[in-house]
Amino acid sequence: MSTGWIVFIIVLVILAAATIALVIFGRRMQKKQAEQEQQMEAVKQSVSMLIIDKKRMKLKNAGLPQAVIEQTPRFLRGSKLPIVKAKVGPQIMSLICDEKIFDQVPVKKEVKATVSGIYITSVRGLHGKTIVEEKKQSRWASFVSKLQEKAGAKPVK
Repeated sequence: MSTGWIVFIIVLVILAAATIALVIFGRRMQKKQAEQEQQMEAVKQSVSMLIIDKKRMKLKNAGLPQAVIEQTPRFLRGSKLPIVKAKVGPQIMSLICDEKIFDQVPVKKEVKATVSGIYITSVRGLHGKTIVEEKKQSRWASFVSKLQEKAGAKPVK
């Protein structure tokens, strides 16, 4: 056998081992996530709150309790999270919002939210109507839509 074939076989074996390791790691992470979702479902409660502000900010600067910051892994402390400042009863609290619903959360409005600890999992209007804010277009998308309007074509959203 030539040296090229030996190198090819070694690379193939390494790729197969890496693929198997990723599959095993992925399954473990899925199980952990399913367990966490079950725990969150068990402790969720519906709360009426007034949303004061919402931003994506670093965990250190979010105003969350020190116990939460200490429990997060060090490499995630610098990452930006969707944070919502809300008035729940007489208290003003900083809550972490689910990434899926962050754009739907209205600012300066009273909402009924499903909260699990300090994590907001769903939001709906106080009178049962769903709230959807229009998403801002990126600069490129707005540029393309302006060009299409000038050309007489129907703009794409």
